[in-house]
Amino acid sequence: MVRALKYGGKRDLLEAVVPPLAAGVRQTGWSLHGVTAVPTLPHRRLARGYNQAELLGRALARALELPYREALTRPRYAPSQTRRRLSERGELPEDTFRARAPLEGRWLLVDDVITSGSTYRRARAALLEAGAQKVYGACIGVRNPNVLRDVWL
Repeated sequence: MVRALKYGGKRDLLEAVVPPLAAGVRQTGWSLHGVTAVPTLPHRRLARGYNQAELLGRALARALELPYREALTRPRYAPSQTRRRLSERGELPEDTFRARAPLEGRWLLVDDVITSGSTYRRARAALLEAGAQKVYGACIGVRNPNVLRDVWL
């Protein structure tokens, strides 16, 4: 399902994925100020016609009745995590993401898949550096559940 959304343009899958994801976020009791998503590189967005994490984030924000904000930019190129060996996936440069503007409050950071956790950690760090009080995460796929203990710290 994740591949169909990410590579196959099956945006209608959001209707099946977002309600249970929103229910899970509601159950956490997090008091959120907004939702944002991991940005993709311009050439990937151009090739697909969309950023699947942003589609998911916007739909989740609507379901949670929260504002969505494009809080991050991705000024630095990094090879696709899906094409890298597992041992290379944690090697994203610290400046991979940058906040577009100062932030306040607690934010939900959305990505489609967490593989090694490095993308989430770098994006989360940029949001915290911009002033976010707390950053929580949501995704629809996890390649290796063992990485979650290191990601959600």
